[in-house]
Amino acid sequence: MDSAESPPRRGTPVGRGSRMRAAVLAAALAELTETGYAALTVDAVAQRAGVHKTTIYRNWKTPDGLVEDALTRHFATDVPVPDTGTVEGDLRALARSLVASMTTDAGRALLTTVLSDAVRTPRLAAIKRALFEDRFRRAEPVVTRAVERGELPAGTDPAELLKTLVAPVYFRLVFTGEPVDAATADRAVDVALAAARAGVLPAP
Repeated sequence: MDSAESPPRRGTPVGRGSRMRAAVLAAALAELTETGYAALTVDAVAQRAGVHKTTIYRNWKTPDGLVEDALTRHFATDVPVPDTGTVEGDLRALARSLVASMTTDAGRALLTTVLSDAVRTPRLAAIKRALFEDRFRRAEPVVTRAVERGELPAGTDPAELLKTLVAPVYFRLVFTGEPVDAATADRAVDVALAAARAGVLPAP
């Protein structure tokens, strides 16, 4: 992440508190989408958000902390955890939300940032791990509720089931470039459920 000055892109002043935090996180996300992690600067984020850069440093001790918060907030908001009453309905809603989020221009740009820049930047690699761990943790209730309802075997590992669910989506997005749509999400659900019900996704 560079500390160089960026061309002015001033936003409307946003005041303090939650409104300020939301504006700064949105600005950081926009900068990540447009320029990537390596070129992002606190000056550019401040100008876009309409705040002074000292405001950012008061609320986020490091630029990396700002990036982590912005990415976590975005992905948590874009892929909410459903509660449809059945594990199949929950996983289908989760997978389709993931597909919808990651196939937007912003989603693809952020995915490229998280994956490509992480190779060169150890701190971003740590942020990426924390981001996925947070996503799996948020979605754990989908699996634990299913076990309690008797829809999945006792001892099913939520993290392993969720990894099995998202793997086909990310494989197409990152490696093959094949189309990713609702049908992709639905097939991923079928595979994940079959594996869990076969008892091959137990907790360690």
